[in-house]
Amino acid sequence: MTLYLGRRLLGVLGVLIAVAAVTFAVFHVLPSDPAAAACGKSCSTERLEAIRANMGLDAPLWRQFADFVTGIFTGRTLGTGQYALRCDFPCLGYSYENSQGVWDLLVDRLPVSASLAVGAAALWLVLGLSAGVTAALRKDTLTDRVLMVGAVAAASLPVYFTSVMLIYGLIRVTGLLPYPQYVPFGTDPLSWASNLLLPWLALALLYAAMYARQSRNSMIESMAEPYIRTARAKGLPRRTVVVKHGLRSGMTPILTIFGMDLGGLLAGAVITESIFGLPGIGRLFYGALSTGDQPVILGVTLLAATFIVVANLAVDLLYAVVDPRVRY
Repeated sequence: MTLYLGRRLLGVLGVLIAVAAVTFAVFHVLPSDPAAAACGKSCSTERLEAIRANMGLDAPLWRQFADFVTGIFTGRTLGTGQYALRCDFPCLGYSYENSQGVWDLLVDRLPVSASLAVGAAALWLVLGLSAGVTAALRKDTLTDRVLMVGAVAAASLPVYFTSVMLIYGLIRVTGLLPYPQYVPFGTDPLSWASNLLLPWLALALLYAAMYARQSRNSMIESMAEPYIRTARAKGLPRRTVVVKHGLRSGMTPILTIFGMDLGGLLAGAVITESIFGLPGIGRLFYGALSTGDQPVILGVTLLAATFIVVANLAVDLLYAVVDPRVRY
């Protein structure tokens, strides 16, 4: 197990470096010049060169990338002379727009995105698995057809359309919920949940539909296996057969897509955060894209890649817990 984890962690490091290299190269291929944008229209050549040097843009591309990677682990000094600025570990640089540290921006926005992702994930797992298992156990019945038609319809609706309908129905018309404003969990757990319920529902309806279809197919395959017939022949209770033998075996593909979905959402749900005005990482990323803020974009990209590869590693380890056959 230790050897396996060591190999996987080396692979994770390689993936993150490759992601950083590609993102870094893309922004240097684009014609935009952040130094020129910072200098303004009436900017002298000397002033422009000074800004480029302070941003570290005058060095060769390979040197800029090497400094960026080593700065993540050891910190680095940005600029020279009186404009020198120390960036401590983990250094992801400073935003071109507001001169704030990228790491500080990510840490400040992460609780919002994490709250949105974890709450929505719990909701869509409960809804999706319940609908999928129920449909599988009542295969080819009216219940099965109604649940699957509802899942297809929900999966076909864009998240922005669902969000607008929820805002109109639950806020404008009925007034059942407040308009979402992020409240830290430690400040008021009840307000935290009530303010995030609408975004949770908007995301959960989309993902639950996909999980319902996937879990239905997995359960149908699992319930047709020989060991299920053996468990039934031994006289085991139906609940034990379904949950312990059928659902546990059918969870393997669900875990795979769950790791990818949760890892991606932890790095921000751009559309959902923008619609509901939540100050998460997705909204930060959208703003950075609009202004070409390379350090912020690179930081968010690395954070998203980290969440996804770590989630994949966790899923691989959970396979052995859910399905003992994987251990062999």
